[in-house]
Amino acid sequence: MSTLDTSANASTRAGASPGRGTRSSAGSGSAAATRRGGGRDVGVDRAARPGALYALPAIILFAVFALVPLVMVVWLSFTSWNGLGTPQWSGLENWSKLFTDPGTWHSLRIVLLLTVLGWVVQTPLSLLIGVWAAGTQRNRAILSAIFFLPLLFSGAAIALVWKSLLDPNFGLANVFGPWFGVEDGNLIGTSTGALLCIVLVSTWQFVPFHTLLYQAATRGIPASLYEAATLDGATRVQQFRHITLPQLRNTLITSSTLMIVGSLTTFETILILTNGGPGVATQALPYRMYQQAFLSYDMGYGAALATVLVLLGTVLSLLIVRFSGYTKMRSTLEGI
Repeated sequence: MSTLDTSANASTRAGASPGRGTRSSAGSGSAAATRRGGGRDVGVDRAARPGALYALPAIILFAVFALVPLVMVVWLSFTSWNGLGTPQWSGLENWSKLFTDPGTWHSLRIVLLLTVLGWVVQTPLSLLIGVWAAGTQRNRAILSAIFFLPLLFSGAAIALVWKSLLDPNFGLANVFGPWFGVEDGNLIGTSTGALLCIVLVSTWQFVPFHTLLYQAATRGIPASLYEAATLDGATRVQQFRHITLPQLRNTLITSSTLMIVGSLTTFETILILTNGGPGVATQALPYRMYQQAFLSYDMGYGAALATVLVLLGTVLSLLIVRFSGYTKMRSTLEGI
């Protein structure tokens, strides 16, 4: 009788809170899988996850709109084609030209420079604003709504607005230029100024998106951690360093990956704001690809440059995952 009562009480408790029971079972199962096996299963996460069927629609869309075009671009990089008629097979001609073309190497340096500058500027801003915006005060909600407005505009519209603002004749750059040592206000008229203006516009455009990621992740940090740290006498800076930053590690890596891949494909901002100039100072690899394929009508060489861009983004993403330890990370939610 006592055994049945105990079982019934246990079942009642499990029924009263099914989610908690499910997570506990999954977490226990995962822990058991980690412990057993004499070393073979140690460290293996065997928590239950949705079946592969759930991913089928996404896989189909990815194959149709990403894999198939990618295969066609790779094939086109081995042909000679001006956009009309039938592409002619040319073997490694485009690839040989790519490795000996100084313009391509210059474009590669520019895109890597823009990527590094973009990450260095955008990541600290996104992180700090995201943590700040995770508060619950009313004024923060209003300011956050205003701050996130750039997410509603297209990249071309943003570039057009900033081109007007940075115009040395009638834009605000005529006022702000002297503050930065440019008396005539032509900030985009110099190589360094044009590069920094592109970084500025990209920061204004994309920081709100990455801020959203950090804001959501910060709100998921258990309040008990901060309460315990407060009782121990930790300051806000110490709490940020020892609690917030470690808890945002997964988000930091995800944001960095998206940021780096996005910076590699920056095109419309360069096209509208500087048109690759002055000279070739802002001629990044995507702009070089556009120039060769659609202005010089050399589709085969443009396809080779596009393939290099894909390979570069893939390699950098894999390096981030490999050296950040992202593959060893576990979900902070039990059973997931």
